[in-house]
Amino acid sequence: MLWSLSNCWRLGSSSMLHYNWSCAFGLLSASRLSQLLSEDTMTEVMANHPDSQHFELKNLKEMINKENERGIVESCAPHSNGECMEIEEPTDHVDITEKELLEKGHMQYGCPHYRRRCRIRAPCCNEIFDCRLCHNEAKNSIKVDKALRHEIPRHQVQWVICSLCNTEQEVRQVCINCGVCMGKYFCETCKLFDDDTSKKQYHCNGCGICRIGGRENFFHCYKCRCCYSVLLKNSHPCVEGAMHHDCPVCFEFLFDSMDDVTVMPCGHTIHQNCLKEMREHSHYACPLCSKSVCDMSKVWEKFDMEIAAIPMPEPYRNKMSLDPLQRLRENLESAVPCPGSEMPKLQVL
Repeated sequence: MLWSLSNCWRLGSSSMLHYNWSCAFGLLSASRLSQLLSEDTMTEVMANHPDSQHFELKNLKEMINKENERGIVESCAPHSNGECMEIEEPTDHVDITEKELLEKGHMQYGCPHYRRRCRIRAPCCNEIFDCRLCHNEAKNSIKVDKALRHEIPRHQVQWVICSLCNTEQEVRQVCINCGVCMGKYFCETCKLFDDDTSKKQYHCNGCGICRIGGRENFFHCYKCRCCYSVLLKNSHPCVEGAMHHDCPVCFEFLFDSMDDVTVMPCGHTIHQNCLKEMREHSHYACPLCSKSVCDMSKVWEKFDMEIAAIPMPEPYRNKMSLDPLQRLRENLESAVPCPGSEMPKLQVL
C-alpha cells in the first residue's frame, strides 16, 4: 500500500491522484484504509517525498468518513472548474408515482363484458357481481325460479368494491383506499366503469344510458327516442319508439341490447345479425309490415322478363281480362233471382 501511495506522489497530477485514490478505495475497505492512512504512515511518506504536492490529512479522513456513512448518498456532477455540485432530483417524481398508481392493474381485471377494476353490489338482491350483465345472466337463468328472476336497476347502484384492495365504498372512479383508478371510462349516471376506451363510450342524455361508437358518429332522434348513425340524420323514416320494442326475430329488447341494431327502410328496427339470417333464408320483407328490406327493383324486372318469355296457353290466348267493376256487375246480375221466385232467408247461426 505504501508503494502505491508513493507512486501517487510521483505522478504529481491531481487528476491521476484522484484516480489512484479511487482505485484504492475500491480495493480496500474504509476501516483498512483508516489503519494504513494513520498519521505515522503519512509522515513517513511525506518525508520520503518532500517535493511532492502537500495536502492536509484532515481531508483524507473526511473522505474515509464519507465512505463509512453508507446511509447518506449525495449525487454530484463535475464542473469545468473541477468543483462538484449536488444534482437536483426531478420535481415530477410525485406525479409519475401517482400516474403509475392510477394505471395499476389496467386491463387485468373484469369479466367477459367489461374490463374494470371493481365489482358492484346489486341494490335489488344485495349480492356482489362483476357487472350488471353478469347479474342479469345469473338472475334470469332457467335454473332460477320464475318468481325470483329480475334485472338490476343500473342507475340505483350505490356501492362498489375495489378489485385490488377489496374496499367497499360509494360509487366513485378512484379508490379511496389504494388510490387506483377503477375504470378509465366512468359514468356517474349509469354507474359504468370500463378500462377499454377503444369502444369510444359516451353518455346520451336523450336515451339516459351510455352507448359506444363515439358521440360524433351518432345523433339522438327524439321522435324515435333512440340514437341513430349520422348517415341517417335526414333520411330515416321516423317511427314512434322505434327501438322500444323486441326484435321481431329473436324477441330481445332492442333499446339496451348489446348487439348491433339496424334500421330497415320502413323505419322498423332489427338486430343486424337477425336481418342477415333472414337474407340467408331468402326472406327480404320486414317481419312487421312486409315491406322490402332492400332494393328489389332488379328482381321485379327479372320476374317480368320471365313472365313475358312464357307463351300464353291456347285457351286463354287473345282474351282480355275484364274490368273488375264490370266483372262484379256481371256477378251481381247472375245472382239476382228471377221474378216470382222465393228469396232465400238469412239465417243466423
